Amino acid sequence: MKNWCLKCCEPIYGDASGRLQPSSSRLCRGLPFSPLNINTIKEFSLGSNFNHSLVTKRHLTTSPRALDHWRCMSTTSLKDKMAGVGVLQHLHDPDSLSYLTQAEAAAIDEELMGSLGFTIDQLMELAGLSVASAIFEVYGVQKYNRVLVICGPGNNGGDGLVASRHLYHFGYRPAIFYPKRTDKPIYKGLVTQLESLSTPFLTENMLSSESLKDYDLIVDAIFGFSFRGKPRPPFDKLLQELADISTATTPAIPIVSVDIPSGWDVEIGDKDGLGLNPDMLVSLTAPKSCAKMFKGYHHYLGGRFVPPVIVEKYNLKLPLYPGSSLCVRIGKPPTIDVAALRENYVGAVLLEEQVNSDPFKQFQEWFEDAVAAGLTEPNAMTLATANSEGHPSARMVLLKGYDNRGFVWYTNYGSRKASELLSNPWASLVFFWDKLHRQVRVEGQVEKVSHNESDEYFHSRPHGSQIGAIVSPQSEVVDGRQALDDRYKKICEQYADGGYIPRPDCWGGFRLRPLAMEFWQGRESRLHDRLLFTREGVDEEKWTMQRLAP
Repeated sequence: MKNWCLKCCEPIYGDASGRLQPSSSRLCRGLPFSPLNINTIKEFSLGSNFNHSLVTKRHLTTSPRALDHWRCMSTTSLKDKMAGVGVLQHLHDPDSLSYLTQAEAAAIDEELMGSLGFTIDQLMELAGLSVASAIFEVYGVQKYNRVLVICGPGNNGGDGLVASRHLYHFGYRPAIFYPKRTDKPIYKGLVTQLESLSTPFLTENMLSSESLKDYDLIVDAIFGFSFRGKPRPPFDKLLQELADISTATTPAIPIVSVDIPSGWDVEIGDKDGLGLNPDMLVSLTAPKSCAKMFKGYHHYLGGRFVPPVIVEKYNLKLPLYPGSSLCVRIGKPPTIDVAALRENYVGAVLLEEQVNSDPFKQFQEWFEDAVAAGLTEPNAMTLATANSEGHPSARMVLLKGYDNRGFVWYTNYGSRKASELLSNPWASLVFFWDKLHRQVRVEGQVEKVSHNESDEYFHSRPHGSQIGAIVSPQSEVVDGRQALDDRYKKICEQYADGGYIPRPDCWGGFRLRPLAMEFWQGRESRLHDRLLFTREGVDEEKWTMQRLAP
């Protein structure tokens, strides 16, 4: 079954089970799709619940012509249709967010579990999964594997129990301190689920200032927004120990607080000077008033279940969740010490006796690994060119084919990169697959592909992408976005019958024929593996392999 990706404008093929398979011309690793047609899309766009990410991120089962009708809708009309959700926006300024008082938070929970049909276990499951997802985004499983989750007796503790289960399945090794258990079935069930995973539950005599240092990360799921008064044993002493350990160890052990930092007043913050200042806060549903006083590095919002009726009734200003994520960063990102950013590469080795003697076949093996790893656009590559005077420029392009002749991409022949290649036909490519700690560098001569190859690829593209190639005078100065949109709409109307579109003469492919290909595998302590293949000429079949110092 053939489908079309509205995000990347390329064909996608689904197997009998409905799972996406990449086409020969495009390796698109999209989200699972639903069989939506153009009328369904229009219903979403006209409704008050329209979420732009639904259209731009999902793969929609429909025809190229139907997609063009959607894409040709004017920018103004699209903005008008999205006006119904003006309260939903990308927010990086904490002052632009909605903050809930204790009464408002309680009222929203009551409505969710009343007229809106949610149950407490549903909300707890979504909240706990949001917390685990946020932790996964910030604290990598390799470096922060040992996680201590401290759970209180109420719903906040239940969120911590659920988060622990998901953290286990994400690859972490959670341990749980849950001293004040309840006999309610939902909590007993969560404990049973964790016990079935052999998750350790700690007793009070197993927890001390010293034993806390055995963990890479601590999750504070003790008190939620409904807590009032001063913490009682054993949590009073424990909170002080957490406050001490968060600053006394080198490096400090990060603390993640669920919804509010335990011991804080839900509205005015750390009024008693407890001193628990977590590194990360995962607000749920909406940030509580005390979150305005949060000074940690990472503030996330979780709990992607707030229906529009609640948003409108309480006039909530909430950020959009990206894609299918259950959490979203809010507030301004922290100032980063760039010089301190380091990744210790741990993984595969690259030895001479293990690589294919043909670098094209070795590239194919690594490329297939990148696709299997689910990397976003594994065919993305940096193309570096230089003009006739030797001034360099670089940009990201997409690989559209490769064989033993070289690597192919397509562009407008009037673009800057094409102009530079036509005057100086030497270029280099870099592929970087971060999750695999691998990169490939390719250097060589560039030539145009044949007219037949350009025609074949051009007509394999969706109708809208073909029109886009006609519309854009790539790299030239244009009179604003509206000029492009108007021209696109005009060309859409010209080819509204879905008929044959001739490839413009100014558009086609290039092929880089390599003289050198280097395979780089990240290793520990910056002692990376680098194997370089070289040959004398682009028509030579014999390659020489050498190891380079990292």
